[in-house]
Amino acid sequence: MMLIAFDSTQQALRTEMLLEYADIDIDIRPTPKEITAGCALSIEFPEEQLNTVQEIIEQEKVEIRGIYQYMDGVYRLVGH
Repeated sequence: MMLIAFDSTQQALRTEMLLEYADIDIDIRPTPKEITAGCALSIEFPEEQLNTVQEIIEQEKVEIRGIYQYMDGVYRLVGH
């Protein structure tokens, strides 16, 4: 699973709307304590949707803290 962390709740809610509109399977969840972000909400999505999610974030100029991949019990930053 992949996770998007945000610095603002407004950007998290905007991204939720954009990804749902694009028919991407997402879950809103609390931002894990291992990830330092200004917003308590994060969006989880399937790894196979990464390219589509990155395109939407870029096209819509969404401000994110980062995109993380959960591997071996650790969140690793994979994109901004």
